[in-house]
Amino acid sequence: MYRVDRDSLGEVRVPRDAYYGPFTARALEHYNATGQRMHANMVRAYVMIKRSAALANMELNVLEREKGDAIVRACDAILAGELMEQFPIDALNSGAGTAFNMNVNEVIANKALELLGRGKGDYSYLHPNDHVNMSQSSNDTFPTALHLAILLSSRDLLTSLDRLISSLRSKAEEFRHILKIGRTHLMDALPVTLGSEFSAYANAIEDARRYLMSALEELRYVALGGTAVGTGANAPDGYRVLAIRYLAEVSGIDLKPARDMQYALQSRLAVAYVSSCLRNLALELIRIANDLRLMASGPLAGLGELTIPAVHAGSSIMPGKVNPSLAECLNMVCFNVVGNDACVALAVQAGQLELNVMLPVMARCVLDSMDMLSRFLPVFAEHMVDGLKANEARLRDGVESNPIMVTLLSPYIGYVKAAELYKEALRQGVSIRHLVVREGLMDERKVDEVLASAAGPADHTRKKEE
Repeated sequence: MYRVDRDSLGEVRVPRDAYYGPFTARALEHYNATGQRMHANMVRAYVMIKRSAALANMELNVLEREKGDAIVRACDAILAGELMEQFPIDALNSGAGTAFNMNVNEVIANKALELLGRGKGDYSYLHPNDHVNMSQSSNDTFPTALHLAILLSSRDLLTSLDRLISSLRSKAEEFRHILKIGRTHLMDALPVTLGSEFSAYANAIEDARRYLMSALEELRYVALGGTAVGTGANAPDGYRVLAIRYLAEVSGIDLKPARDMQYALQSRLAVAYVSSCLRNLALELIRIANDLRLMASGPLAGLGELTIPAVHAGSSIMPGKVNPSLAECLNMVCFNVVGNDACVALAVQAGQLELNVMLPVMARCVLDSMDMLSRFLPVFAEHMVDGLKANEARLRDGVESNPIMVTLLSPYIGYVKAAELYKEALRQGVSIRHLVVREGLMDERKVDEVLASAAGPADHTRKKEE
């Protein structure tokens, strides 16, 4: 069953029970690129903006109290979880996100009309454009919603990062005294501790988190109040400051007016900054996941330094096989994050003159990257990192029998002699310690003392800043 709504292009049939209206109905015919709806945090952010705009407009006496109160009540209902199914617009829709802005305007308008005891589509009394969209444009509300949605999504991501960092720190402590051969160029190098490797991993993710936090701070400066081209046309004096103040209150985030409204519409530099930090985080995660895959390889014909937890059977044909499946999945998540950043980069540079219209794809890519990482990092921490075990016998044998240990003795016996002994140890299959003592180059006590200091301090955990 349908009702007939009217917009500037004429009459449109809209499902009778729908809270959206004619603009949304038209958009549903044209935008079906991904089959995915706009992110839920974009809905919440946009509704918060409409609520804040209504409060500001009422305070400035440009919006009637009855209509404004109804708009605020409608927004509160949506923020409480109602009507989320009424936002069916595809994640990739019209340039600048106009279709989504109008979807939000229409749902709020019809919910407000219902609260006033009027029928859906009675826009002669309360209109999606004239009242819900008052003092606004898609051009300033969508960038504001994009910033706010990313900030809202960052809460889960930061929590997930903290969970992973905690797991890596725990393993660094557990493995702090386990000596192993380090590797450079994938070849045997000087010893390190397994714990120091995991401490370095934790430090890498901590730094990536810190860089992301710095980027997120830039999103606190929003474009709201710039309206169509950054001049604030059609918005009353004082609106910008009031609307952003109300938006900060309802979101719980300390938002501030952008220092230059035209710049805030033209450029999405801050979004590119966040996206690049997500990419850099992904690159570190890929590196760490690949290290774990290498150290767990084998277990007999590979490095076999770590034993990984079995989350499921590793093979449909080879019984008993255990694969690093969660590390592989993390790689695939992170490859997606890197690809999303490439898309964001193209969208950011595509801004022209007074506006960047490629906003919906930025929203989809950045929020999708944050969601994937937020969901999977706790799984990876709990079911992969927490369950790792050190193969201490394998690691000890690799240190004690490895001729690379002669490097530590070269200051005492000379580089050329050390190189000779390295080759001799490989040929004879004996330890460097044995050769050095046998040839009388150093006494047994001194050799043991030097080799015992191989990995340096056992605790490489970064000291927390005061």
